[in-house]
Amino acid sequence: MIEKNFVTEGLKRTRIDEYLESKLERAGYGGMDIQVTPVGTMVIVYAEKPGMVIGRGGKTVRSITQNLKDNYDLENPQVEVKEIDVPELNPKVMAQKIVGMLQRGMHFRRVAYTTIRKIMGAGAQGVEVTISGKIRGSRSACAKFADGYIKKCGEPSIKHVREGFATVQLKPGVLGIYVRIMPPEITLPDKIEVKEREASDDEEITPMTETTKPEVTEEIVEEIE
Repeated sequence: MIEKNFVTEGLKRTRIDEYLESKLERAGYGGMDIQVTPVGTMVIVYAEKPGMVIGRGGKTVRSITQNLKDNYDLENPQVEVKEIDVPELNPKVMAQKIVGMLQRGMHFRRVAYTTIRKIMGAGAQGVEVTISGKIRGSRSACAKFADGYIKKCGEPSIKHVREGFATVQLKPGVLGIYVRIMPPEITLPDKIEVKEREASDDEEITPMTETTKPEVTEEIVEEIE
């Protein structure tokens, strides 16, 4: 019974997230959080442009609240809108920005490199952008671009790495965009600090040289249809 309720709640969250994403696409929707309180259900919406979520005189937010109550079985829903401090560190927002650039006809490589520069420029430890579909020719392919350091497995990957997904319909077909970001404030359990030993009066220590920062890597894998 517990497992059934867990799955049901997960599906409800997914449906609400999809509804808000389609409704608030122009507002720079960046995700939501649901908190059950003694007086009802608090739905916290994160957006790049909170004014568009609220609407003139609160019309849009009232419409969203009523829709959540009528169609998503939420008890006394209350919608709170919060502005995203750094949109470049929100993978949902950046995935939608990639959609916009692709719709304007920009090449997928240029789009990926532009997005990575913006994310790393905002202070991210690492970023990975994946664009899959018919990106070059009739065969489907998956192009993966990465920069910095990002965890791909284990608990740190699940707990700390932020993920965002979006799709875009182009003439060749539908493309899927997947963005993963390692935020700047995360301290990983395997991080080691090396302290320099203090030199004595008759000893000289050679200073450590800086390592070269790795360049953006690119990987393209074609899928045979």
